[in-house]
Amino acid sequence: MISLYFLLCLVVSTIICQALTSEIRHGSELELLSKELLKSARQPEFFEWMQGIRRRLHEQPELGFEEHKTSELIRNELDSLGISYKWPVAKTGVVGSIGSGGKPVFALRADMDALPLQELVEWEHKSKVDGKMHACGHDSHVAMLLAAAKLLQSRRDLLKGTIKLVFQPGEEGHSGAYHMLQDDVLNDINAILSLHVLPSIPTGAIASRPGPMLAGVGLFSATIQGKGAHASSPHLSKDPIVAACSAVIALQQIVSRETDPLKAMVVTVGSIEGGRAGNVIPESVTFTGTFRSLSNEGLSYLQKRIKEVIEMQAAVHQCSATVDFMEEKPMPHPAMVNDEALYEHATKVGKTLVGENNVHLVPVTMGAEDFSFFAQKTAAAIYVIGIKNETLKSDQPLHSPYFFIDEEALPIGAALHAAVAISYLDTHSVATD
Repeated sequence: MISLYFLLCLVVSTIICQALTSEIRHGSELELLSKELLKSARQPEFFEWMQGIRRRLHEQPELGFEEHKTSELIRNELDSLGISYKWPVAKTGVVGSIGSGGKPVFALRADMDALPLQELVEWEHKSKVDGKMHACGHDSHVAMLLAAAKLLQSRRDLLKGTIKLVFQPGEEGHSGAYHMLQDDVLNDINAILSLHVLPSIPTGAIASRPGPMLAGVGLFSATIQGKGAHASSPHLSKDPIVAACSAVIALQQIVSRETDPLKAMVVTVGSIEGGRAGNVIPESVTFTGTFRSLSNEGLSYLQKRIKEVIEMQAAVHQCSATVDFMEEKPMPHPAMVNDEALYEHATKVGKTLVGENNVHLVPVTMGAEDFSFFAQKTAAAIYVIGIKNETLKSDQPLHSPYFFIDEEALPIGAALHAAVAISYLDTHSVATD
């Protein structure tokens, strides 16, 4: 009996030792891979090529579903690398493919549209398109993914599966991710990673978090229809301005008085338009806003109550109201919830790439990303790449006309993309087979 006990202990010890040895070996192999990829991405010739792509895109920004030159640049680069792709996907999108063509399939995503902003940063590669700017870093996202594609293509014969390169249009309010997912080219993906530059994280660092990370978001446009009159005769009117003001005030009470204060939700009215003269009561008023929640149930509740509040406040003032939630886009976007296993995998890779002290836990925010549509379909995670450098003034917020990027962060993003993808295939190929 005692000998059987010792034999059992010996077997268990052997298994544990073998597992630890395998883990250590895998860890050292991963660190070697990450360092090699980062070293390659920082080679002067490689870096200048990647930087040049980003700067060309920055000079020629294009809005959602209008990214024709951007798409052409991407396709030209993929052609030069010998990478096959499908185009068009969702009008201007491109999906490249590297590897065996079989399972597992890991995807890397970059959004590519710009914003309707006038750039106010004076530098050599300032936007050449009046009223349009890459103020959310999507030019850098494309450059990092193309650079990752170059790194991956040089190792294509070693890939234990397939890596898909997803260049997505229309992230800024157009639900481009949803429209790309309507194409069967993305039906076979097992997991997907997206990178986003962030000016609150210092250059050299990366950040993410497991589980909920970004809010789900909806948009609304409300029109209050009343009856116009001269300001001297308000009794002859049905004043839509008073009705709209009452509605805007009442909307603030949805979050403050109807929702659990421990569950983050937001209702914001951002624009209001009605009338052209100070002495005339207009026929109608239109106002627009956004609502956000960290749960899809919260989004549904807010949408229902926004409609009720606006319609009821309009009725109180003898006006009528129509509320449009832009559901045809479609809206709202679901909350972005990082897959915990994929987050842990990317974090492990990140630590080998930039060091444990440079892998941060990013706070949950009420910002939103249509990448959440991918997260509804498969295991998905977002990691942010720090670009904050006060000397370069690359600490301005996203969507600012003063937004600027520290391009020294680009090799980190390219290497992280490639290392996460390669190591994912390495660790999942056996299970898939």
